[in-house]
Amino acid sequence: MTKVFLNKKMNPRIAGGHPWIFGNELQPITDANLMAGNLVEVYTPDKKFVGIGYFNPKSQITVRLLTRKHETIDENFFYRKIMAAWQYRQKLGYRENCRLFFGEADDLPALIIDKFNDYFVMQTLALGIDLWKPAIVAALEKIFHPKGIYERNDIPVRELEGLPQQKGFLSAPFPTEIMLNENGLQFYADIETGQKTGYFLDQQHNRKAIEPIVKNAKVLGAFTYTGTFEIHAAHFGATSVRGIDISEQAVQQANKNAALNHLENICHFEVANAFDVLKRWAKEEQKYDVIMLDPPAFTKSRNNIQNALNGYKEINLRGMKLVENGGFLVTSSCTNLVNPQQFLNTIEMAAKDAKKRIRQVLFQTQSNDHPIIRGLENTEYLKFLIVEVRNR
Repeated sequence: MTKVFLNKKMNPRIAGGHPWIFGNELQPITDANLMAGNLVEVYTPDKKFVGIGYFNPKSQITVRLLTRKHETIDENFFYRKIMAAWQYRQKLGYRENCRLFFGEADDLPALIIDKFNDYFVMQTLALGIDLWKPAIVAALEKIFHPKGIYERNDIPVRELEGLPQQKGFLSAPFPTEIMLNENGLQFYADIETGQKTGYFLDQQHNRKAIEPIVKNAKVLGAFTYTGTFEIHAAHFGATSVRGIDISEQAVQQANKNAALNHLENICHFEVANAFDVLKRWAKEEQKYDVIMLDPPAFTKSRNNIQNALNGYKEINLRGMKLVENGGFLVTSSCTNLVNPQQFLNTIEMAAKDAKKRIRQVLFQTQSNDHPIIRGLENTEYLKFLIVEVRNR
């Protein structure tokens, strides 16, 4: 195995446990036989062992560490890692649906696996982990005996690794619209054409958190996607629920999910651009007891963070103007490039401009099956906030 050496001024981030090593943190590599995707041993300048990782000179993250030990990387290594991740989720009470594997937080960088009962959706977002896909599939088959495994690698970030975007079956084909249970409700998830892996498991706990505030409430949800928050609101006792999304396909799925739970008389979903209609409805002085905002990430680049913050401020300002005095705003941000304090500051500025006084009810992050590792910023990405909104 090729040995690579860190620069003399070793970044304390690496010493502190971060698995990413950028190209400019390495001394020049002289091994002409070293190929992208190969495993390498990483050492400090004074030849102290750091770990073993996979190498890709095409990526800004040139080495991603798999282990800090001298150990064999083989099929059994991946089996142990996935089994450990599953045992951890079981300790937390997960059985049917969970993010089984969360990349760096579970010690295999760039690997995502979502478990939807007996079906699994996998993403391999870097070349090094992509080459081990057969071993990962074998581990899933050995541990779970799944009904199906599907690959959702239709993600632009793979192109930064020199990988194509692709999706398809990693097992025998199966119907890709599956049904799952959550908090006493049922939802269809299309793991072939839905966003990300087909269903947002990271909001499971947050959807439960709205229960106290939506009872007997008139509710509006924007960026509804397939209606999970809105259908939870109806299930928890809302008198009426209106949901909007710019995607016609998402709205159709949301109405289908409402009917599946016999809540179609309470929930109504429609196609609309939230930025346009919320502004218009505020001018019309429409009011709701609860406004729920769950927008997509407004940026995937550090260069556009300010634009993203402006977007979050605008949408939350519009939402607050629609809330009845003493009602509630439920709002989220799913980009790790906006840190929690930036998000909270943005909501505070939105309240100031809307001439509202807000009182925090709850602030938390993603569900526990998406572990957060302190020092690994990309593992803490979701911000979920409930505030009471009052007139000044």
